[in-house]
Amino acid sequence: MLKKCLVANRGEIAVRIIRACRELGIETVAVYSSVDANTRHTQLADTAVWIGDPAPTASYLNIETLLDVAQENNCDCVHPGYGFLSESAEFAEVVTDKGLTWVGPPPDAIRQMGVKTTARALMESAGVPIVPGFQSDNATDDQWLAEAERIGYPIMVKASGGGGGKGIRVVQSADDLLDNIQSAQREAKQAFNDPRVFLERYIENGRHIEIQVLADTHGNTVHLFERECSTQRRHQKIIEESPSPIVDGKMRQGMGASAVAAAQAVGYTNAGTVEFIATDDGEYYFLEMNTRLQVEHPVTEMVTGLDLVALQFQVANGEALPFTQADLTQSGHAMECRIYAEDPHNQFLPAIGTVQTFVPPTGNGIRVDSGIQSGDEITIHYDPMIAKLIVHDRDRDSAIRRMLNALRQTVILGTTTNLDFLLAIVDHPTFREGKVHTRYVDDNLADLLPDTPDLDDIALILSALHDMKGQSQGAITVTGGASDTDPYSPWNKTDSFRIR
Repeated sequence: MLKKCLVANRGEIAVRIIRACRELGIETVAVYSSVDANTRHTQLADTAVWIGDPAPTASYLNIETLLDVAQENNCDCVHPGYGFLSESAEFAEVVTDKGLTWVGPPPDAIRQMGVKTTARALMESAGVPIVPGFQSDNATDDQWLAEAERIGYPIMVKASGGGGGKGIRVVQSADDLLDNIQSAQREAKQAFNDPRVFLERYIENGRHIEIQVLADTHGNTVHLFERECSTQRRHQKIIEESPSPIVDGKMRQGMGASAVAAAQAVGYTNAGTVEFIATDDGEYYFLEMNTRLQVEHPVTEMVTGLDLVALQFQVANGEALPFTQADLTQSGHAMECRIYAEDPHNQFLPAIGTVQTFVPPTGNGIRVDSGIQSGDEITIHYDPMIAKLIVHDRDRDSAIRRMLNALRQTVILGTTTNLDFLLAIVDHPTFREGKVHTRYVDDNLADLLPDTPDLDDIALILSALHDMKGQSQGAITVTGGASDTDPYSPWNKTDSFRIR
């Protein structure tokens, strides 16, 4: 087995990797920027090394520095997590050129699937259904207009490289097409240093469904079923679940086979995700492949009972998968909510500041993946995620009830969060019925935003915290008052918690 891993990331995914390494007996070397010196991933790792200033280009994106740390600390492998350099073919190549093991897919697979237009062409040749579209690096205005007319409006303009919802525009008519192409090109250039865009038919009220795949170096490739990721805001996922409310056995088998074919077409190994856009009547089309571990991988772990990160290391170590497709089953229903330090009432801008108190929920079927603890800072430099809250229960209705209870148990003081927003979505009739599509949240945002928090309740809580300052521990009991009328407020009942 591999012996020592450089964890080339931060936050909750670094914590997740370190915990898997502990189970496998692999030592870990964490890296941190100036603002991350006392964060959880540095405390949990066997060794922690400072790598630079907070700006990602000076720290977590600095390939030369990361390799120096790996070699100076005798690491034999590198796990990139997700984000940052996880889908950098250059980083994967340099790691392997230095004689280290890359815990991820081959660089060539990353490169092929990293450009959406290249991936579309590969998938079409492999027989994987793709959304009708048009791609060209030098199309004229007349060509853009003609091809859009052939595809049919509404049209989606998409950046060829990158992700995260950037460089995407939905166009309803020819009158707006050219302006939106130019706007998307400018955004893509700024975000990915690649101005290329392509056209794709926009599937209205589509469902975003992805298939987890896993492949070893012995020719074995399997899928680990689907995740429903349709609950999004501006193409950013908010809630993920497995199984999908609309996927039946026949559709699951077809999508799984397509995902396996997609992985095999590029010689894929390790963990990856093939993303599809689907309709309620069972049609589905390839969107893209994420050549890394996904943020939402815990929901797959909860319904399959597998440790995906541990399996990543085993595959990277040259081991064969310990199961076949026939051995794999889904059990129960899992759901994940992404808790962010952000202000839903202020265009979801990050809420920079100190997380004074973070008390995650506990109980059967509840899992919390987080890199944050009480006293940590949310800074301008990184994603403002506080935690991923994951629940598992026997069926979807039970999982929804468990998620609502877990969200209400969660206590976060010192910064504004999206907790009430998540509560409003999960408790909404459309979500409960499993009828959410990719634009549902954006189209119904005004109805989903909770009322502004009651200032009297906030003042009461902060006053109690101030009075307790200096004590080793204490307890506060908060009673509802004015917030009793708000069904989504975490303070609509008597709630006790400890300050440590």
